[in-house]
Amino acid sequence: MRKAEIKLHDRTAGWLTQDENGYHFVYDPAYLQSPAPEPVSLTLPLQEKPFTSRVLFPFFDGLIPEGWLLDIAERNWKLNPRDRMGLLLACCQDCIGAVSVYPVDEEGNA
Repeated sequence: MRKAEIKLHDRTAGWLTQDENGYHFVYDPAYLQSPAPEPVSLTLPLQEKPFTSRVLFPFFDGLIPEGWLLDIAERNWKLNPRDRMGLLLACCQDCIGAVSVYPVDEEGNA
């Protein structure tokens, strides 16, 4: 299983995981209880129930670089272009916009 901490405006908004059943995104309970929480995407509205998909959610897939920048990432980090979660974890800590993605190791450390 691979896991990522999803931050919105430098605040932990939720957690994205990939396992043998696909992808799962859940908002952090503390984030949902905070004053004026915002959804990370219109396609991922605020809710306590996890979102589940067999493929990477289009919003997160859209954060992955394209074109020459993707080619550089694939070559430098030896990433498979079909490994969307791997690309997301490697390339999206410093995205343009409010959302960032931080890998979480097996001990739960970002």
